[in-house]
Amino acid sequence: MTSAALGAALNLTTQSWKGRLRPALARTDEGKALMATTVATDLGEATIPKTMRAVIAYAPHDYRLEEVDVPVPGPEEILVKVEACGICGSDGKVYKGAEMYWGGPLTPVGWVKAPVIPGHEFLGYVAALGPRAAEKHGVVVGDRVVADQIVPCERCRFCRRGQYWMCEVHNMFGFQTVVHGAWADYMKFPKEARVHKVPTEMPTEIAVLTEPVSCAVHAVERGRVEFGDVVVVSGTGPIGLAMVGLAHLKGPRTVIAVDINERRLELARKFGADLTINPRTTNAIAAVKELTGGYGCDVYLESSGNIVSINQGLQMLRRLGRFVEFSVFNEPALVDWSVIGDRKELDILGSHIGPYTYPITLDYLHRGLIRMDGVVTHMLPLEQFEEGINLVLDGSQSIKVALKP
Repeated sequence: MTSAALGAALNLTTQSWKGRLRPALARTDEGKALMATTVATDLGEATIPKTMRAVIAYAPHDYRLEEVDVPVPGPEEILVKVEACGICGSDGKVYKGAEMYWGGPLTPVGWVKAPVIPGHEFLGYVAALGPRAAEKHGVVVGDRVVADQIVPCERCRFCRRGQYWMCEVHNMFGFQTVVHGAWADYMKFPKEARVHKVPTEMPTEIAVLTEPVSCAVHAVERGRVEFGDVVVVSGTGPIGLAMVGLAHLKGPRTVIAVDINERRLELARKFGADLTINPRTTNAIAAVKELTGGYGCDVYLESSGNIVSINQGLQMLRRLGRFVEFSVFNEPALVDWSVIGDRKELDILGSHIGPYTYPITLDYLHRGLIRMDGVVTHMLPLEQFEEGINLVLDGSQSIKVALKP
């Protein structure tokens, strides 16, 4: 059988990139097995096999490295060879069994649908295309790509209104079995995925931060940072550090970073923080009040994931201030709502993922307008995923940990 006939039979479009895509092997398993191909990319030549390595999350603390089938791209779908994938703070919370993800007394239905391959901070190379995928997504084999973390249903009221990040179905890469993530050799972009090209010359250690930085862009936009504002960023992990740089670009009077990790505060100063505060050595609330003549900050961007930071922000904000909550927490937080309403009339703004922000994120990273050099502290092989998770959970020795299959 010819290569063209095999491709048609398997619903695969094999398109050359730099003339170097070569069909190498084909087998059918009820008409759905993947045709193995050899693709030459900037990562070197790699053959698409029938099976791959993948980390499977079965339950809290039950993650296993297994051999599974390589996914087959159907109509308008893309098979991607994973270049790298970050380990998010939320991945650590999932591993530990946070109720928000697995369900519990306050969350009857958990977000995670196991068994699932984790990983939503990814990038990779197009390895194969299903029928019409090239036309739909504007890519060819060999393109370096990322996709929005969420895979919108395109049918619910939010998707129909363009508010796809609030999709009622809410399938997210790495959390549900219908959209496995990137802690694997390969992953599949469904037809609904929002795909973006990544500049080939961008270093892996920067490009793998696309998703976290996109979240920071959205959060800073939600805070409506204005000229003359005093902006506080609480928590300087990867997303908080990006918030520092992005807030600085908005032209406020002062950007203040608050964290207990001096290594992260040092990076915050490099990335645009005018002042850094370690609450272990300085009363952060008093320091901000003193700086602002007793009023408090104008905008508080919460990215620490620590419930202590919530009440800190409510006390630190001036009247009519803007509080942006991005973090995910292990447990519910108790606050005095009278501070929000009767005392200060605050704007409390949620921030979820990074809708419509990937193009500007990639542009800013590519041009160096947002500095993220030094944020990726560990790039580990897939086999060391548990070490990576523990580094993230500990937090003292790492900033961003990523896996490189």
